[in-house]
Amino acid sequence: MAPDRDLGLDTLLDLHGQTLFVDEIGHWVKFVVLRTEVTPDRPHGLSYSLTLHAPDGTRLVGFDNAHPVRERRGPGRRARAESDHRHRLRTVQPYDYTDAATLLEDFWKEVDGVLRERGSIS
Repeated sequence: MAPDRDLGLDTLLDLHGQTLFVDEIGHWVKFVVLRTEVTPDRPHGLSYSLTLHAPDGTRLVGFDNAHPVRERRGPGRRARAESDHRHRLRTVQPYDYTDAATLLEDFWKEVDGVLRERGSIS
């Protein structure tokens, strides 16, 4: 095994195309994960979108790398070289991608937090 092999990558890639209901109310998650060429926007060679949706389809949480994200507001703002970021309701923040397993862990932690806030899980 290569020393820099991302051990969670196969798990993440296997989730591609999956949509799963996560509670009895009807919240659901969707995974889109594809290998891509390594680029400055996608230095890990992945295009990904992991999302949590309300029963009506509204996105509540999202981790993706579909577009560059601004690091701060105002005239001094600048786009990051990488496109990794996370959405929570209407806010977007940069996300420091380290590996696939950590991405999945961070996503599920955020999902659990939102579901707790919404009273869906205890």
